[in-house]
Amino acid sequence: MYDGIPAKFSGLADMSHRTRIKICGLTRTEDIAAAASSGADAIGFVFYPKSPRHVTAAQAALLAAAVPPFVSIVGLFVNPTLDEVREVLANVPLTLLQFHGDETPAQCAAIAGAVVRPFLRAARIGPSTKPADLLECDLQYRSASPLFRGLLFDTLVEQYGGSGKVFDWSLIPKELAPRAVLSGGLSVLNATDAVARVRPYAVDISSGVEAAKGIKDAARIKAFIEAVRLADATQR
Repeated sequence: MYDGIPAKFSGLADMSHRTRIKICGLTRTEDIAAAASSGADAIGFVFYPKSPRHVTAAQAALLAAAVPPFVSIVGLFVNPTLDEVREVLANVPLTLLQFHGDETPAQCAAIAGAVVRPFLRAARIGPSTKPADLLECDLQYRSASPLFRGLLFDTLVEQYGGSGKVFDWSLIPKELAPRAVLSGGLSVLNATDAVARVRPYAVDISSGVEAAKGIKDAARIKAFIEAVRLADATQR
């Protein structure tokens, strides 16, 4: 007879938050295996031709076949056309779109709505960025589409994509942190501090776990994920 919740499951409501982790810019099946085996929640493919981590739709299709169940596949786009996104989706089972260029709320909403995929919008943070700017940005994209899932905070640099540079984490409003994706200059060395200070929903790393551009290092991936989990443990 069932007498209630077993002791080992009591207090589930008090469990600490587990920060989700995305490893981005993957170009090799062995890197997908390393990310998945170390506990990554998502992997990212870059569909921006000017990036050193760029993959074509055909290449991504082969890589996606190596992604195990329950690991999300995110597609990073920079100012894409609808046809470009459709071409990728015809080959790759993307779970989520990530817009990383100058896409307006209306443009993101139109593309996401046409292909019926949720999306993230990268917010690039520079010296003049204010917390109020980020709150307004979130509101604009949230108002534009029910498919908007949140902002990814990255460092403002001249080029698009990963910069490997850290921005001022204190600029992220506390209201946004619980649903934010933190990126920009993360590494094994600063991951624990970053998560402990910001308490984001998720983190996104690319260059910080690489041996070379587009080539991930399995040991660095594992160490990064362990560093994030160390910060999670301090919330208990």
